[in-house]
Amino acid sequence: QLQLVESGGGLVQAGDSLRVSCAASGRAFSTYAMGWFRQAPGKEREFVANINRIGSSTYYADSVKGRFTNSRDNVKNVLYLQMNSLKPEDTAVYYCATSSSDRPSVRIGTYMNWGQGTQVTVSS
Repeated sequence: QLQLVESGGGLVQAGDSLRVSCAASGRAFSTYAMGWFRQAPGKEREFVANINRIGSSTYYADSVKGRFTNSRDNVKNVLYLQMNSLKPEDTAVYYCATSSSDRPSVRIGTYMNWGQGTQVTVSS
């Protein structure tokens, strides 16, 4: 079973950039499509981005499209989320997870092996 550990969160100002990472243990990382979700206080966990197994295809929520970039390094077993032009509404705990499908999915039920999350706070 793959274990995932997110890192790279922090406190930034609106308009700043931040990159969060998701390190995977085990050799199976490249066999999974991966996703990023986020959860703000008092809100449900929501889809942010998805990337296929080889990193050739990505899919984004409309709220982050054009600002966030999802990528992966299957040699280092790391998933990245580059976040630019951050807004206060991007404040949330960011989670990575493996997907049971190589096709893009926004459904939380498609994902498993969740990490513990990393806090991103954007001040105005």
